[in-house]
Amino acid sequence: MFGFIKKSLNKTKEAIKNVVGVEKKEKLPKDLLEEALIEADIDYDLVEKIINKLPSEVTRERLKKELEKIFEVPQTKLEINDKPYTILIIGVNGAGKTTTIAKLAYKFKNEGKSVILGAADTFRAAAIEQLSRWAEILNIPIVKTKQGHDPAAVTYDTIASAKAKGIDVALIDTAGRLHNKINLQNELKKIVNVAKKAYENAPHKILLIIDGTQGSSAINQAKVFNEVVGVDGIIITKLDGTAKGGSLFSIVNELKLPIYFVGVGEKPQDLVEFDKNEFIEGILEGLYSE
Repeated sequence: MFGFIKKSLNKTKEAIKNVVGVEKKEKLPKDLLEEALIEADIDYDLVEKIINKLPSEVTRERLKKELEKIFEVPQTKLEINDKPYTILIIGVNGAGKTTTIAKLAYKFKNEGKSVILGAADTFRAAAIEQLSRWAEILNIPIVKTKQGHDPAAVTYDTIASAKAKGIDVALIDTAGRLHNKINLQNELKKIVNVAKKAYENAPHKILLIIDGTQGSSAINQAKVFNEVVGVDGIIITKLDGTAKGGSLFSIVNELKLPIYFVGVGEKPQDLVEFDKNEFIEGILEGLYSE
């Protein structure tokens, strides 16, 4: 599926070209490069850190080396090596959690794994309904309850059901309210503790969903979630719909966490494994001639 990430950066590349011009160059003046990187929504302090190490005229290869350093975090892949392998999906409402869960379920099912969904975002009736629709479309079981019921109980029941039925993967949705950090903190910590009671190795991964259209402004949200329960990795949604693709550098630089997947469209199959090399090449294509 090589090429999907580059294609999803088209809007970001256009934003960069508006700064550097359409005519391709082999070298870029430092000040112009600085402006282009900021336009791609790379955090200003990080741009300064990159720029300060560069000569007055910057080649593609020289910039590539600096950009690669930012992604020097453990680039682990998602390996289903236990049963039921439990993945907790967290993130703010509207980031694309439910759709991403459907995409993950589709991916695992295509790989021959059995999947169960847990609708533990009991704060919103719409979240339960949306996840139920996806379960029906993908023909996979779901554990759910009514709006307002205990999300930790749904988590426990999902893992218990997966164990009883010999299901490979349990994907659990959670609420994403950030207006009251204490409530969120208590709820998520309880979910994690109850998951461990259902199965001592659970949750195997806590994945944070970040809306790509929010760019660098999503970093503060991410920090809150990381402080509350600790995050194992990130999934970026809606990358194809934003000119802020450069924000991924800021997010990784700030959180020191791997990006596992990128959402590049609306369909269940529109979730691709993140490839840092393809991503960096995509940004460079907006700046330089080959």
